[in-house]
Amino acid sequence: MARKVNPDEKQPFVSHLKELRQRLVISLLSVCVAFAFTYFFRERVNVFLLQPFKKVMPPGSSFIFTGVTEAFLTYFKIWILTAVTVASPVIIHQIWMFVSPGLYEKERRYVYPLIFWGSLLFAAGVVFCYFVVMPNLYRFFVSYASDFVIPMPDLKGYVSLTLKLLVIFGFLFELPLVAYFLAKVGILNHRFLAKKRRYAILGAFILSAIITPPDPVSQILVAMPLWGLYELSVVIARLFGKKEKTEDEGS
Repeated sequence: MARKVNPDEKQPFVSHLKELRQRLVISLLSVCVAFAFTYFFRERVNVFLLQPFKKVMPPGSSFIFTGVTEAFLTYFKIWILTAVTVASPVIIHQIWMFVSPGLYEKERRYVYPLIFWGSLLFAAGVVFCYFVVMPNLYRFFVSYASDFVIPMPDLKGYVSLTLKLLVIFGFLFELPLVAYFLAKVGILNHRFLAKKRRYAILGAFILSAIITPPDPVSQILVAMPLWGLYELSVVIARLFGKKEKTEDEGS
């Protein structure tokens, strides 16, 4: 025999769906407003993203596109991602307003620092990639040009690679924040990170060798900040990690 559904049980679920729809509508409207703003400054947005390669282009070279709609769709992708970035404070706020009623007071206190430091570190990673990594990387690629080999990069491929690099370095710079929360809940501690330091240094130089030209200067420019982030994570884990119980306290 089927159990009768209490109308009072359905109401909270329906109200949550209504609230979710409201939050999604507000987020979508914020993206639309940001897109209108981005489209108005589209030329500056395009130049900003193309600038790292444009600076190292030799005379006579230029970006190309092979499909009829390829250039428009590539630029449209840039504008959409820029609009989402601009509207991200509103989107994050709407997400917070939706999930915060289900959190404990202690959990809520961590959210605002998480959003602030997460956004700041991600932005630092993007800035580092844009001003340090990409100029050296693209200068190396263009160095293979000659009188007979003129670089004519594909617009779609360039934008895709550039966006991937920006996102990758944005997340790499989140390492101290990840270390903070893992140490706070006791999953790792500074002793573990210190023991793995040699592997972290090796990994930083391997990663820098993969994403930068094979010259020592470029590799050091990338590897040293990554190593610095790891050392910062060790310090953060030591300062904010769970205090280990001594033998006297345990007895």
